[in-house]
Amino acid sequence: MGPLALPAWLQPRYRKNAYLFIYYLIQFCGHSWIFTNMTVRFFSFGKDSMVDTFYAIGFVMRLCQSISLLELLHIYVGIEYNHLLPRFLQLTERIIILFVVITSQEEVQGKYVVCVLFIFWNLLDMVRYTYSMLSVIGISYAVLTWLSQTLWMPIYPLSVLAEAFAIYQSLPYFESFGTYSTKLPFDLSIYFPYVLKIYLMMLFIGHHGINHMLHFHCTNRNNFAIRKYSCTVYEI
Repeated sequence: MGPLALPAWLQPRYRKNAYLFIYYLIQFCGHSWIFTNMTVRFFSFGKDSMVDTFYAIGFVMRLCQSISLLELLHIYVGIEYNHLLPRFLQLTERIIILFVVITSQEEVQGKYVVCVLFIFWNLLDMVRYTYSMLSVIGISYAVLTWLSQTLWMPIYPLSVLAEAFAIYQSLPYFESFGTYSTKLPFDLSIYFPYVLKIYLMMLFIGHHGINHMLHFHCTNRNNFAIRKYSCTVYEI
């Protein structure tokens, strides 16, 4: 008597797709909540809502960005079909800006640029996670596919400019408070504003290369993803 076939819901491919769907759904819900909260607050309180954006949604934003580090593991072990280097660079940018520049300086948290930056990030992520979530179950919409391929072209450069402006506005506070600056043995020291200025130059230099990688990735990802996932929808 031959071995019994596993039920569809116990098959490894189903478990992988179910996990990815839940992960994308959680991220979509988080970023949608952030964007909806910011929109409602803006129409209710106007410009005043932009000042305390970080205080209202900063925790959820930090939580979503922290969870997104799992995507590097997804790509590495092969359960997510993506390119590791551009995703690593994007996540590194956001972690540095959110946790090092904004979270560590209370004075920066009330700047308008924080609200603008969060809007750009959430626009990109809502489209990306919606597209990825539906691709897992083999569903494709022409408008959503077009947005996933093209929205990053205007938004990503603008988000880089907003990140650079946030760093620029944070420099006086890092200089005044000496945050992350430290003295080392043998009369050496790390002056963190200099580190940020070097990173600021690297941000613009690396932006050109990331644009090329993202363009190559976005033009090849969509057909591959739909073809890869669509074969599982009927088995589920």
